[in-house]
Amino acid sequence: MGKIILRLDRVMADRKISLNELADKVGVSNVNLSKMKTGKISAIRFSTLEAICEVLECQPGDILEYSREE
Repeated sequence: MGKIILRLDRVMADRKISLNELADKVGVSNVNLSKMKTGKISAIRFSTLEAICEVLECQPGDILEYSREE
């Protein structure tokens, strides 16, 4: 069974935006955003994903990646 990998850290680095700045603009806590960044979450609200994509000017596929584990 595969898994979803979060690439938020890569997109943030490409956009040169800090965790604090993104958290403020998206309206989520630094702790929750940090968990997303490190992939330590099991779910994400579409509204949060939409806000992140809006701020980072990206598509959900830029942040989420599906990996097949053999």
